[in-house]
Amino acid sequence: MKRNVSSIASLISDPSRAAILMHLLDGRCHPAGDLAAAAGITPQTTSFHLTKMTEIGMVTVEKHGRHRYYRIAQASDAEAIEQLLSFAGPTPVVSLRQSDQMKKLRHARMCYDHLAGEVAVRITKSLLEREHLLKEGLQLHVTASGERFFEEIGLDLLQLRKKRRAFSRCCLDWTEREYHLAGALGQGLTERMLEMDWFRREERSRAVRITQIGKQGIAERFGIQLDCETAGSAVIQPEETRE
Repeated sequence: MKRNVSSIASLISDPSRAAILMHLLDGRCHPAGDLAAAAGITPQTTSFHLTKMTEIGMVTVEKHGRHRYYRIAQASDAEAIEQLLSFAGPTPVVSLRQSDQMKKLRHARMCYDHLAGEVAVRITKSLLEREHLLKEGLQLHVTASGERFFEEIGLDLLQLRKKRRAFSRCCLDWTEREYHLAGALGQGLTERMLEMDWFRREERSRAVRITQIGKQGIAERFGIQLDCETAGSAVIQPEETRE
C-alpha cells in the first residue's frame, strides 16, 4: 500500500500514536502490552491505535499462537517517521531517566534497520570525506574506493543491490539534523557491525551500545575517535573479557 508523507504526519500528530511508532522504530516486533507501556496509555486505547495503523498498512501484525506482535511495515515508512520527527524537534525531557535515555538515543540508535544518531552521522561524513561515497541530492553513490572499502569490511554489494529498495541514500537524522546512511547499504553496514560485535542492541530500546572492539574498529576503519561515556553510551567489553 502506497502512502505519502501527509498520511504519516497525520498518524504521528496524535501523541499516543507517535509514541507507539517511535518505540517501533527499533525494527523489532513488539506485543501490544509493551507498546501500551511505552506510550503510557491503556491496552484498549493501544488496540484502537494499532488497528488504525494496521488498516492503512503502516504497521503489520504477526500472530504466534494467541499472541500478536507488531512492527512497522516498511523501512521507507520508518525513514519518513524519522525525518518528520527531525522537523518536530525533541520531546521535552521531564525526568532523569528520560534524560539518560535521550543521551543514548542521540549517540547511537536504530532507525528501523540501520544505524542513526551522532555515530551514524559521523560515519557517513567520514565515508564522504574519504570519497568512498559521493552525494548527489539525497542519493549516495559508492565510488571505486568505496567498493573496495565495503568489500574489505565484508559486505556483498552485489546482493545488496538486488534488494527491492533504494541501494544507498540519505536519511535526515532526527536528533542531529544531518544525514546518515540509509537504504540497503545502510542496513548491510549496520548488520555487519552488529555481527562483528561493534555494537549491541539494548533491550526494550532503540539505543545501541558500543563495545571496546567497536570503538577500536570505528577508529581504524573510519578515523573516528569516540568518547562514548560522555556521550551517554558507555563502552562495554567483549564477552570474554567481562567478569
